[in-house]
Amino acid sequence: MLSIIPAIDILDGTCVRLLRGAYDEATEYDKDPAAVAREFELAGATRIHVVDLDAARGDGRNNRKHLRKLRRSVDAMIELGGGVRSELDIEELVELGIDRFIIGTAFAAHPQIVEGWAAKFGRIFLAGIDARGGIAQTAGWREDSKRPAVELARAARDHGACGIVYTAIEQDGTLEGPDIEGTNQIAEASGLPVVLSGGIGRLSDLEAIAEAAHPNLRGVIVGKALYEGRISLAELFERFPQEAFGPESLW
Repeated sequence: MLSIIPAIDILDGTCVRLLRGAYDEATEYDKDPAAVAREFELAGATRIHVVDLDAARGDGRNNRKHLRKLRRSVDAMIELGGGVRSELDIEELVELGIDRFIIGTAFAAHPQIVEGWAAKFGRIFLAGIDARGGIAQTAGWREDSKRPAVELARAARDHGACGIVYTAIEQDGTLEGPDIEGTNQIAEASGLPVVLSGGIGRLSDLEAIAEAAHPNLRGVIVGKALYEGRISLAELFERFPQEAFGPESLW
């Protein structure tokens, strides 16, 4: 079963989409993140992908008040990425009711940190692997980790991650099609459930993924195509029936 996970990226309290991760290439949609989350859930979403872009670039700001409002607005599982780099971050966000955490920069620097956090908070952490040219990028995609994405995928398996969100930066925000081959390599190397992110522009992209996906490729994040009206979320859920997610879910 292929999970379709609609995305909400928050910058300065509003919904945006970046092009290949560039903050100066942000398209602002002037929508309240909580209202968008409600729209997604009403269409049938059972899991929503949220990124705090302010926290991701480590500029001292975050969107906690908007996350609190968003969490209260829906029952769907919320997975959050962006700026989750300490136990204090996790404690505050667990208190807000966030269900899953995508660990990117901290994981790339110290993969074993996920193992320690999982022991304390439970198996609620997905490794966020964002790659350009096969090399993982960090700090809001502004720094090169020098580590191959496939190497980090194996580390995710070895250090207690419950899954991986893999983004091909070259495709992100382009609407020009996903990196199925690269995502399949991550799925094979890790042996974990993997979520593909980046490049989805039309229904045929989802159908291509469903046809060619490695068995471990379990989910797809859809963002800009929804905001641009290129894809109907209700249509997607009709084509790809969704499983329910809860605290007991494995990823």
